[in-house]
Amino acid sequence: MAETRGKGKRKIKKWLVLAAVLILLFAAAGFSIQITEVTVTGNSRCDSEEITRILFPTAKERSLIYCYLSDRLKDHKKIPYVEDYDLVFESPTHVEVIVYEKSIVGYLRYMSSYMYFDKDGIIVDSTNEKLAGVPEVTGLEFGHIALYAPLPVADPKVFDEILSLTQALYDYDIQVDEIRFGARNQVTLKIGEIDVELGDSSSMNGKISVLHDTLPVLQGQAGTLYLDSYDEANTSRTYTFKKRS
Repeated sequence: MAETRGKGKRKIKKWLVLAAVLILLFAAAGFSIQITEVTVTGNSRCDSEEITRILFPTAKERSLIYCYLSDRLKDHKKIPYVEDYDLVFESPTHVEVIVYEKSIVGYLRYMSSYMYFDKDGIIVDSTNEKLAGVPEVTGLEFGHIALYAPLPVADPKVFDEILSLTQALYDYDIQVDEIRFGARNQVTLKIGEIDVELGDSSSMNGKISVLHDTLPVLQGQAGTLYLDSYDEANTSRTYTFKKRS
C-alpha cells in the first residue's frame, strides 16, 4: 500500500515537473515573439508614429508576453492628448492601439509655450505647436503652470467660469480664436473678424445657444455682437450687431 502511494506521488511530481517545463517553454516562446505591426486608431491630435514610439520604445516592449502582461498589470503610459487606450492583439505579431483622446478646450501662453487644457481644467500638454480650432484664454493672471495639474487660477469661481464657457462652446461646436477676460471678468470672444461681448458668467449656456443660431447670419461680416444683455425670461428679443467700419 505504501509503495503504491509512493509511486502515485512520484507520478504526480513527474507531471508537475513536465507542466512547469511546458509553461517555461511557452513563456520563452512568447517572450521571443516580437510585435512587428502596430495599428493606431482613434487619434487626431497625437500622430500614430509618436504613440507607437511612446508605447514601444525598445524590443523589450515589443515582446508579446511582456506587452500583454504590462497592459494587464501596469498603469498605462501617459500620452499627450490621450485619456486612455486599449491594446487589441489581432495576432501574435500585430497589435491595434485604440486611442480615447481628451477633449482639448483651450490653451494659455506660458514662457513661450502653448499650455493646453482639457474639459476638466487639467493641463495636458506643453508645446510650441499651435493646434487649429483651440481658443486662447487671455486677460487672466496665473500662477506657476505645471503639466497634468489644474489651471492655477486664484479665484475658483473664475476657474468654473472658464470650464463652463469652454464646455458650452464645445457642446455647440463653435470654434473660437480667443476667450478674453476683461474688467470684473467680463468675457469677450473673438471669432475671426467678429467680437462677441458675453458680459458676466450668468446664463452662459443660453448666450452660447443664441450665438450658435446667430453666427450663420453674420458669416463674412466684421464687427461686434452684443449678447451681454441676454435675458432668459425674454428669449425672443433681438441683439445688437455693430459693423466695423
